[in-house]
Amino acid sequence: MMIKKKYNISVEATLEVIGGKWKCVILCHLTHGKKRTSDLKRIMPAITQKMLTQQLRELEQADIVNRISYNQVPPKVEYELSEYGWSLKPILDSLCAWGETHIIKEYGDKFAVLENNGLNNHDTEIWAEEESNVLV
Repeated sequence: MMIKKKYNISVEATLEVIGGKWKCVILCHLTHGKKRTSDLKRIMPAITQKMLTQQLRELEQADIVNRISYNQVPPKVEYELSEYGWSLKPILDSLCAWGETHIIKEYGDKFAVLENNGLNNHDTEIWAEEESNVLV
C-alpha cells in the first residue's frame, strides 16, 4: 500500500514542482520558445551546468517540460514547455510582473539592475515609446 502525501496548504504542492532558485527562471525562458541546454546556460550564466541539467531533468519528470532529441550528428536536444507546463504561464507572468514592481520599489530604475540580455530589450522599446508619446 502506497502512503499518500499530505500537504498543509496547496502552495506546497506548487513549490515542490517549481520551487527553488532556478526552476521558475528556466520556465520563464522557455515561455519564449524552445531552448537548447547551451542557450539556457548562455542566458543564465550564474547556473552551473550540473544544476541546469538536474533542474531540467526534474521539470521533465514532473511533465512540465518536454525534452526533444533529434537523431542527428552531432546530437541535438531541445527543451520546451509541455502542455501541462504552459498551464503555469499565468503564475510565471505574475511572478515577473511582481518582480518588476519590486525592482522599481527597491532600486527606482529597473534598467539599472535588469540585464540587457535580449529578454528585457522589448520592455525598453515599449518604455521608450511611451516616454516619447508623453513628451509629444
